Amino acid sequence: MPSKPLKLSPGTLYRGHEGMWSWVAHRITGVGIFFFLLVHVLDTALVRVSPEAYNEVIGTYKNPIVGLMEVGLVGAILFHAFNGIRLILVDFWAKGPRNQRKLMIGVGVIWVVLFVPFVIRHLTHVFGG
Repeated sequence: MPSKPLKLSPGTLYRGHEGMWSWVAHRITGVGIFFFLLVHVLDTALVRVSPEAYNEVIGTYKNPIVGLMEVGLVGAILFHAFNGIRLILVDFWAKGPRNQRKLMIGVGVIWVVLFVPFVIRHLTHVFGG
């Protein structure tokens, strides 16, 4: 027996609470991490072709712009990892969907607690500390 199509009234459309924004941020951070890993594999593969070329490429990474990009990478990895744990809890813990907002706040708190000290330490090294 075919099922009837779901009809939504105008008042039931999803309007972007923490669940939607975490979904968007999870996808963006995942794509960013994927592209970093792609570049990382390619530049590391250079060591088999030519160690001199590898050293030259790695040398180009030692500048403040790449240092700032590393801050973004670590922020993305931390968010993606902890948000992934939150998603597992929402999917597999019976109380997860009811506690989605609390879990998202927890992700934010853990992210800040780990990210801020990293940024301070890393940027002191990047900018001559």
